[in-house]
Amino acid sequence: MDFDEYRRYDATGLAKLVADKEVTAAELLTLARERAAEVNPRINAIVRDIPVAPADQRQGPFAGVPFLIKDIAQDYAGLPTSQGSRALMSTPVAEHATVVQRWLDAGLVIFGKTNLPEFGAKGITESEAWGPARNPWDLQRTPGGSSGGSAAAVAAGIVPCAGANDGGGSTRIPAACCGLVGLKPGRGLTPLGPASGEAMHGAAVQGVVSRTVRDTAAMLDVICGGEPFGPYVPALPPKPFASCVGEDPGRLRIGVRVPSAINPNPHPEAFAAVEATVRVLSDLGHHVDELPRAPYDDDALARDFLLTWFVHLAWDVEQTKQLTGAGNESFERDTLIMAALGRATSGIDYVDAVERRHEHTRRLSTFFESYDLLLTPTLATPPPRVGEFDLPVPLQRAADALLKTRTARMLRYTKIVDDMVDKNLGWVPYTQLANLTGRPAISLPLHWTADSLPLGVQFVAPLAGESLLIRLAAQLEQALPWSDRDAPL
Repeated sequence: MDFDEYRRYDATGLAKLVADKEVTAAELLTLARERAAEVNPRINAIVRDIPVAPADQRQGPFAGVPFLIKDIAQDYAGLPTSQGSRALMSTPVAEHATVVQRWLDAGLVIFGKTNLPEFGAKGITESEAWGPARNPWDLQRTPGGSSGGSAAAVAAGIVPCAGANDGGGSTRIPAACCGLVGLKPGRGLTPLGPASGEAMHGAAVQGVVSRTVRDTAAMLDVICGGEPFGPYVPALPPKPFASCVGEDPGRLRIGVRVPSAINPNPHPEAFAAVEATVRVLSDLGHHVDELPRAPYDDDALARDFLLTWFVHLAWDVEQTKQLTGAGNESFERDTLIMAALGRATSGIDYVDAVERRHEHTRRLSTFFESYDLLLTPTLATPPPRVGEFDLPVPLQRAADALLKTRTARMLRYTKIVDDMVDKNLGWVPYTQLANLTGRPAISLPLHWTADSLPLGVQFVAPLAGESLLIRLAAQLEQALPWSDRDAPL
């Protein structure tokens, strides 16, 4: 097998070749490593090598398939989990994360860890610890974040799918930037242990980015389900998710919304992505309605998301300092700004924001009384350029002065916060809804811009809607195939 043939297969296809003894796991790993050596210097997707034991003895549904994991919440025993931070670059972990163990038990050959922003706190992948990851469709643009390294590796053909996770869009945003499938399962369906019971009150979940719907479904079968020390015993579907691929989703009623309170005027390509999707949905017999307003208070939800995110980031910084003895110099300026804002938040305000999730959830549930799915763009703009969200130099100096004088709580009264919010959420205002409400959502690569850049669309489903999302995604994949599109790398 050569690389051109390797790239034509998804993980499910490669696993069958191994099972049928048409190719060996060692051969596949060699091809993946050779491709990584060729393209990783340009895309900076893989940031840590993982030594691999002989792979030809693996068992499981994905035995012998090369795989990469994200360097946060996907611990690999004996190696550091950097979380994209200089402070954690040399601190090894003692045991595999449950999700990593399940991937290993499925026979996947994990040979590297992928790039991300510090603590996964941005929708772009540009950490000071590892440097920026780059989009294989245009090396001047971001692959998104926080699972940007994984998405770049898959889009570049190093592996057919890779580990991701999602606390505010971190699977769906990179999938949309890189022309991939990105499913965020519902709250509690995938494990965060053993190091954590749940992250961000359940807003963060595990998953993958992949080229095909059947890989996404089969990987969910591999990792879903509770764990003895977890907070939930999740309800599992009566049959495997993979069996939903190819099943008729039925005639669905879908509500569509493109403008948002954070970005009332999305890029024309965001409208074009949704319009193209609506045409296909209508041709397939689905009923689609344009919504006059969002079915939830998107402005309030964005504020609640950011407030809780900043508080959690403050906690991450403090936990890291206690574990490593690191000082502020080991963290990025933007991280310290967000952490300072988190520390300046009162306990009452924090609990108030967490409790308001129920209000957002009730509004969305009311919407689902009339509709099966909510459709939005995944991105409000095409993938931004690397470095586009750097703070202007005057704001950098102002932030440094406030951080140095320990008056960083004053940051919330400056233009710095508005600048960070507008830039960091303005291009991705749609994804946080599914995290705060715990609902499943998927990004599908159904549109390419006039400049040949991917720009995905998102479907949000009600509770236990993963199977429905998979059925519809597979139907759309059949109508508008995308897996044969190769990034020009």
